[in-house]
Amino acid sequence: MRLIVLPDALAVARLDPTDAIPRWATQGSIASITRTPEELSIVSAAAAVPPDVPAERGWRALRVAGRLDFSLTGVLASLAGPLAAAGVSIFAISTYDTDYVLVREHALTAAIACLSAAGHDVDDQRPPDAASAREPAR
Repeated sequence: MRLIVLPDALAVARLDPTDAIPRWATQGSIASITRTPEELSIVSAAAAVPPDVPAERGWRALRVAGRLDFSLTGVLASLAGPLAAAGVSIFAISTYDTDYVLVREHALTAAIACLSAAGHDVDDQRPPDAASAREPAR
């Protein structure tokens, strides 16, 4: 499977379930908004999330390239399994067309290596100096 590393640093924010969707919520290369009876959960560009908003910052996304048919099974499992075995936690997002796996920025290089070793083709478009300057996986 081909994966593409998206360029933005992301944050996962939590608001009250009755809050309006804020303008900053749709900033960046990916935005995901989910409302449940318990919360309003937003994935957005980390730089767009105000500092007073409860959020986990420092996430990066890998997108499954192309469109996935709804009849496909095991797509997320083929990504989550190797990452779990390597001790890399994920935050998964599925859309109508495809799946996204968010990993902590400090674990991105390890996640790419792990997924490549599992047979996935990872298109890492970060500049070479950015990839080598990453903090080692924890």
